[in-house]
Amino acid sequence: MVIIREIESRDNQAIERVIRECLIEFGGNRAGLAWEDDSLSHLTDYYAAEGRAYWVVEQDGEVVGGCGIAPFADSAEVCELQKMYLLPQTRGTGIAAKLMDTALTFATLHYRQCYLETLSNMTAANRFYAKHGFAQLDAPLAGSEHFACDAWYMKSLA
Repeated sequence: MVIIREIESRDNQAIERVIRECLIEFGGNRAGLAWEDDSLSHLTDYYAAEGRAYWVVEQDGEVVGGCGIAPFADSAEVCELQKMYLLPQTRGTGIAAKLMDTALTFATLHYRQCYLETLSNMTAANRFYAKHGFAQLDAPLAGSEHFACDAWYMKSLA
């Protein structure tokens, strides 16, 4: 059974493990990426503020993925889809689409546009974002903290 729910403090260690495993899988365990984010070990604290939320995917009682929404560079208009990672066994099952829909439904209540940044070698993820209405950008938005990302997308939430 698969459940998508808001993160709880008991999930912090499990979702950090998922994110780190996925980053290692794609060579993202380096500077300039989520790997070094101060918030990674305590996502519940980071996403507790107004206009922020993080959801985990729980499958058979185990956290197997998640994603979050937060303002981009303190913008009131643009949010960022953040830390969307799923373990390999959940990819291609439709769970990612449900997770993104949950996040974007929340985002439309608070923002006008949604930005994301990723790695170009995450080819399935890049196809997924394009399929779900994200337009690829030529460069990151000003204010990006993840200087090692090399693929950027924007979606209107109107």
